[in-house]
Amino acid sequence: MRDGRHGPLVRVAGLALLWGSAFLWIKLALDSGLTPFQIAFVRSALGAAVLLVLARGARQRLPRDRRTWGHLVVAAFFCNALPFLLFGIGEQTVDSGLAGVLHATTPLWSVLIGAVVGTERGIRPVRLGGLLLGFAGTLVIFAPWQAAGVLSGGALALLAASASYAVGFAYMGSRLTGRGTPPLALSAAQLIAAAALTAPGVSAGGTVSVDLGLRAVLAVSVLGICSTGFTFYLSYRLIADEGATSAATVGYLLPVVSVALGAIVLDEELGLRVVAGAAVVLAGVAATRWRARPPSPAGTADTAGLGATGK
Repeated sequence: MRDGRHGPLVRVAGLALLWGSAFLWIKLALDSGLTPFQIAFVRSALGAAVLLVLARGARQRLPRDRRTWGHLVVAAFFCNALPFLLFGIGEQTVDSGLAGVLHATTPLWSVLIGAVVGTERGIRPVRLGGLLLGFAGTLVIFAPWQAAGVLSGGALALLAASASYAVGFAYMGSRLTGRGTPPLALSAAQLIAAAALTAPGVSAGGTVSVDLGLRAVLAVSVLGICSTGFTFYLSYRLIADEGATSAATVGYLLPVVSVALGAIVLDEELGLRVVAGAAVVLAGVAATRWRARPPSPAGTADTAGLGATGK
């Protein structure tokens, strides 16, 4: 009984640690001399290798039709290649903890993009308020009215990465998921496409960083194998075993993990304004996930108003 009660919590915490630590490994890889393109490529390739092994073990075959692979290339660009690259570019000048905080804006971009393209219809006042609150929190973090604000090209790159994820998720939902391809095989194929997309840029900055140290190898290895490959797998397992709500909870823990690891390992400091802005962003994200409860079978009004469900 004890394991049954704490099992979901352990899974959520483990997934949050693996996923949230990605920003630390990116920063360590950059500090060791790797370029954003090199990090994005190795991350995609190692993640794909992990998922290929898991898919083979589950007897799941990669898609073979050209149409699916065409959709996978688009999804890999927006959901893997581009954000992986932008996170590397952003963390060249922005702390890893702040990168994790800005990544938490992805659900806000999802709601905004959905409203623009028409997949989010009839956004209720609570969700609209959450959207506005979340972006207000982002403005507090940037503090463009202060000389000491964090608004910079790197910070904008991180925001663009979060928006790219939202575009990729929307595309995957409309073109890839629920079409009969097993999830592990689909994820492996997507990361293969991401590796192919980032490969041409590996030598874009020349052949610097050829003499890699142990820290660089360790950082990109953990980033690709654990924070990418196994994270994809554990996300699917958590959704299958515990439901989407538990999986969505991980998103709230990512900035906490990234900030904690940045402070402990890299001695980063965020400041009270950034912490307050992060809290506002998370409150806004929470509000965007609220949905109206369906009426009871008898058709009576639900006096509770709204219920929190995983998106």
